Amino acid sequence: MSETTGRVLQLLGLLQARRVWSGEELAERLGVTTRSVRRDVDRLRELGYPVHASTGVGGGYRLGAGAALPPLLLDPDEAVAMAVCLRVAAGGSVAGVGESALRALSKLDQVMPARLRSQVAAVHQTTVTLGTPTETPVEPDVLMTLARASRDHEHVTAGYVDLHGNVTHRRVEPYQLVTTGRRWYLLCYDRDRSDWRSLRLDRMSDVRAHGTTFTPREAPDAASYVRRAISSSPYPYVARVRYSAPHDIVAQCFSTASVHIEPDGPDACILTAGADDPQRMVPWLALPGCDFEVLEPPEVVEAVRVVAERIARAARQSPTPPRTTSPTSGTPGR
Repeated sequence: MSETTGRVLQLLGLLQARRVWSGEELAERLGVTTRSVRRDVDRLRELGYPVHASTGVGGGYRLGAGAALPPLLLDPDEAVAMAVCLRVAAGGSVAGVGESALRALSKLDQVMPARLRSQVAAVHQTTVTLGTPTETPVEPDVLMTLARASRDHEHVTAGYVDLHGNVTHRRVEPYQLVTTGRRWYLLCYDRDRSDWRSLRLDRMSDVRAHGTTFTPREAPDAASYVRRAISSSPYPYVARVRYSAPHDIVAQCFSTASVHIEPDGPDACILTAGADDPQRMVPWLALPGCDFEVLEPPEVVEAVRVVAERIARAARQSPTPPRTTSPTSGTPGR
């Protein structure tokens, strides 16, 4: 690194550390003249950093907000703090930012020195988070390995436990990570099965990127593919149910990651979802609290009848609750 480049980076670090610096203060810190400071400020502006200058009492140089986000300089403590926060967010504890946090964490981890990376791992391993919405947590190293391999089109191998508990070895081309807020999935092309697959990250083990690259194929939409795989593909019974309520009302009662809902006119919608047991599915289908009709399959139609009769019998056999006397009833006072 040249002396000028190093000094410009040092200047950027100073401007990020404090709101306003006078030219004389910066010159003293950098060991140069105020004229050199002005030239270095111009170099930062050419690189896209919005450095503003003002004169008079309280004036000086300050780093402003620009139209685009330029690179940031972090000291070691800041880098560790950011990486720890990104790991927590990538794990699903901050709704809606899991994938963005993972991308940022992958970039930061790629350039972080080993000693700082070990500090981040130590903090993460000794921290317990209460109330995280992630149902099945995934190791950050697995997330970052797959994120980088997806970005760089690297071949990946991993052990995998399928829906039936069978342990298999997968050789895949990773394309995109998808989070539902409860779980992480990988959209990938399985080289041995010659087909697309969505794999749950919590079921993967010994995940390795081998450095060899592949030519990207025309991939399906990751979100749609994973949603379809979650809602119907793994299940023996896939129900289609028509609700007498608008799409937005019914959608509030289900996770959009586990069902597919489409409007059927302005005041109705059709839900598609899968289950292992039709009868256990029925109370779940009744959650929206409105009239509904099971269109298919016959097993779920029959399950609704069986469960309805069971509930009716329970209602008939339950004792009638005693009538309570109103606090205001009785003989009025004289």
